[in-house]
Amino acid sequence: MKKIIRSATVSLSLEAFCKDLLKELSREYEVVAVSTPDELLDGVGRREGVRTIGVPMERHISLLKDLKSLWRMWRVLRREKPDMIHSMTPKAGLISMMAGWLAGVPVRVHTFTGLVWPTTSGLKRRILMATDWLTCACATHVIPEGEGVKSDLLNHHITRKPIKVLGYGNVKGIDLDYFKPAETLSEIHKGFTFVFIGRLVRDKGINELVKAFDRLHQEIPDTRLVLVGPREDNLDPVLPETLDRINRGDGIEAVGKQSDVRSFYAQADALVFPSYREGFPNVVIEAGAMGLPSIVTDINGSREIIIDGQNGIIVPPQNEDALYHAMKRFVEEPKFVKQLATNARPLIASRYEQSYVRNCLYSFYREILNN
Repeated sequence: MKKIIRSATVSLSLEAFCKDLLKELSREYEVVAVSTPDELLDGVGRREGVRTIGVPMERHISLLKDLKSLWRMWRVLRREKPDMIHSMTPKAGLISMMAGWLAGVPVRVHTFTGLVWPTTSGLKRRILMATDWLTCACATHVIPEGEGVKSDLLNHHITRKPIKVLGYGNVKGIDLDYFKPAETLSEIHKGFTFVFIGRLVRDKGINELVKAFDRLHQEIPDTRLVLVGPREDNLDPVLPETLDRINRGDGIEAVGKQSDVRSFYAQADALVFPSYREGFPNVVIEAGAMGLPSIVTDINGSREIIIDGQNGIIVPPQNEDALYHAMKRFVEEPKFVKQLATNARPLIASRYEQSYVRNCLYSFYREILNN
């Protein structure tokens, strides 16, 4: 039985993207999960029935700590002697691919679930591009999560290797039995409700979203915006005036991070997701599976999930005015929104159903491992 290692910077990524996947893989391979050690990593191991190994890794650039992580990962790989290491998330990718190359692991795969540098500039951009280049240089196979990520990697000369999008993109897939349209709402549904699900940070477009909704709400008071997700003021804070408007309420309800977001989709009429950058946003897939149309920005991933005018609307990123007009159109044109909603779930089901996404991965593994 061949051995594969799946690695991520933090165990939360393994929890989110590999739920039940490692268990399924262990029927055919010996599977080991590696990430920064914590109780959640232990829980992943128990749930999936696989061994886990802790290798501390910093999410941000820290030269000394990164070198220590590289040394520790190299030692793990020399001891475990896997046939393949497959990484996801940026830092785990850099550490795993370099350590895998140094340790002589024959198959080294990295999945790019998103790129940070397209929305940065200056020295930071050059450093981030260089680390992605090094990750690709040390990998034997590169999987971009979507055609947009693939184009960025090729057009900016991050790699010249043949790279392959599996299926229609997306590494997780959607459980259509779990995310399905609600038969009844848990509370009386009034007016038009927009929902946003994600981190409440600048890069998710929260500043523009709150300003656009404030304009809309002043014109059409019977509107509501529900914000589902945590704040990260220390990493990527929103503007003070945005935070003040959220705290004031008056049509805006911030409910924080939620373990189960289905009830918020069920109580909404549309998803609005004005992010600046993504790899392949699962929230847009989830919303569509639950029969919601979406307003998204013209970025990687979002523009692949949403077909403009069929299951949602695409607007330019960082554009408050375009976002406002799209949201106003949704409120004022119920027949249009109903048609978008009718199309939403079938489009998602045809491309991102979980078993299809996973079968694409399994076929890829068998191909590159020659089994």
